Amino acid sequence: MTRGRLDGLYFLILGSLLFVLIGTYLDSMNSGAMGDFKGIYYDTRCLLQHIDPYKQGEPLRLYLAEGGDPISPTDGLLPNMKLATNLPTTYIYVVPFALLPWGSAHLLWLIVTAGSFIFAAFLAWDLGAGYAPVLSGALIAFCVVNSVNLLLCGNIAGIVISLCIIAVWCFVKRRFVPAGILCLAVSLAIKPHDAGLIWLYFLLAGGIYRKRALQTLAVTAALCLPAVLWVSQVAPHWMQEQHSNLTAMSGHGALNDPGIENSSMKSASEIIDLQSVASVFRDEARIYNPASYLFCGALLIAWSVRTVRSRPSAARDWLALAAIMPLTLLVTYHRPYDSKLLLLTVPACAMLWAEGGLMGSFALLASTAAIAMTGDFPLGILLVFTKGIEPEITALFGKLLYILLFRTAPLILVAVCIFYLWVYLRRRSIPAPHLDVEAEHFH
Repeated sequence: MTRGRLDGLYFLILGSLLFVLIGTYLDSMNSGAMGDFKGIYYDTRCLLQHIDPYKQGEPLRLYLAEGGDPISPTDGLLPNMKLATNLPTTYIYVVPFALLPWGSAHLLWLIVTAGSFIFAAFLAWDLGAGYAPVLSGALIAFCVVNSVNLLLCGNIAGIVISLCIIAVWCFVKRRFVPAGILCLAVSLAIKPHDAGLIWLYFLLAGGIYRKRALQTLAVTAALCLPAVLWVSQVAPHWMQEQHSNLTAMSGHGALNDPGIENSSMKSASEIIDLQSVASVFRDEARIYNPASYLFCGALLIAWSVRTVRSRPSAARDWLALAAIMPLTLLVTYHRPYDSKLLLLTVPACAMLWAEGGLMGSFALLASTAAIAMTGDFPLGILLVFTKGIEPEITALFGKLLYILLFRTAPLILVAVCIFYLWVYLRRRSIPAPHLDVEAEHFH
């Protein structure tokens, strides 16, 4: 191991240690920790007891029946306990945890989330270390330290994102490919809005990648079928009930509403999709949803055409993934914990940095800004500085000021997406001097 790789590894180890120490400390000090996991835990326990979890209030009734503390109407945990919104394919993976009492399940979920995320971070570093090991280690360590909310809230996104990164590493490195297929299939089954565009890249890239994408699709279908059958037996009307729950969760002023009527959205970005920006100009779903889809769709079409037409190379992988990761977060509902997908922008950043020049500096600025402005501690600091500030949003200047102050994260994601897409589109051939890519990888 070279001195540079060793130094990069030290950064990553330090970041991982801080992630675990801070995350477990905050978890132990916060009685309301693991709220997202608690929701799916009791949803799954409902299914195990042949209770329909999608029926409003059923998970909450089970939680109280099993000795849970009463939840106040203002507690953010309440919607998670009353309204089940996850896909049926999520619950089958939570069964091993739901069979355990809450204390043991809580601890095991904490270990699995932390372990899988740290492992994925090491693999993401390995992808960029061939170009700039110290830079890659520092960026990824910074991202990992700013991911403690994965442990505090226990959202399943921590595991899904880890599986996505593991799958990318397996496909690109051509090692443990069956494991990569399984990882991507599970992530697609649980959170298709996180893993979907990663899968699309491999489908459009052609060659062996397309084969891997089709194999993943087949495995996903095989995994989803028993889960859907199980849930349909317990909750035959789950589709209608889930739709009703999603509507309730995203209505005006509700927890997942991207508009300004949501009290949590009057602070630093809690929801980081493009709808949260568009809603400042017109807070109506029938306006901001099509506007966001149109903008993101145009970028996606340009990215797709370039991917289909481009020649295979490892560097193409990095630029394509770096462009699509911010777009994944913008196109539909996401929160900052989903933004850890930005770890997949680090190899492209490292590659451009190794080439030197102004482009490398811009790449470092773009990736650092995206990781920072979706990170836990910078968002917390921004929240403190903007507390009590209420710009008048009736005029255009007020709207723009409001976006700059309270929609910083999606604004940065748009800029980073456009930057990496511009680099991806303008390069006819992309050298990859640091990586040995064999011809059979693409045939």
